[in-house]
Amino acid sequence: MPNIFFEVADGFFKSFLANSHGMKSKDQKRREKNRTRGTQPFDPGRDLVTASQSLEQLFGEFNWTADLEKASLFADWDQVVGPESANASFPEELKGTQLIVRCKSTAWATQMRLLESHVLEKLADVHPKLVVDEIMFIGPNAPSWKKGPRSVPGRGPRDTYG
Repeated sequence: MPNIFFEVADGFFKSFLANSHGMKSKDQKRREKNRTRGTQPFDPGRDLVTASQSLEQLFGEFNWTADLEKASLFADWDQVVGPESANASFPEELKGTQLIVRCKSTAWATQMRLLESHVLEKLADVHPKLVVDEIMFIGPNAPSWKKGPRSVPGRGPRDTYG
């Protein structure tokens, strides 16, 4: 008997809400939203999403795609230039569309400059999403002769390399 009173009171309340001021309860809004979405596994709006698709969407939302491609280039440098050249050089920085590559010696930097067009082609094949227009091959850093806080300004030692 108490269930009959509950049903009558619930029905009266819902009809009052619907007819008096057009407001709907939270539960009614949720049911209508789920009804429009579909409840079966293959209804519209319930398409399957693979892990790779969801990761690509996540990387796109946070703009991580370019950073991942850049990191992939730095990790796979030997696939672009070959193992011997990779032992003598490494990508140091990517500024816009210019790749800066540090070489072990000036001779290696000169050799790599001669192969720049080949390296650009290989780079486009291995990493098609990465846009690189120019590669700057630079030699090793020169040693610093400035030692200590009280160094004297000037040209430094001139007779070192005989």
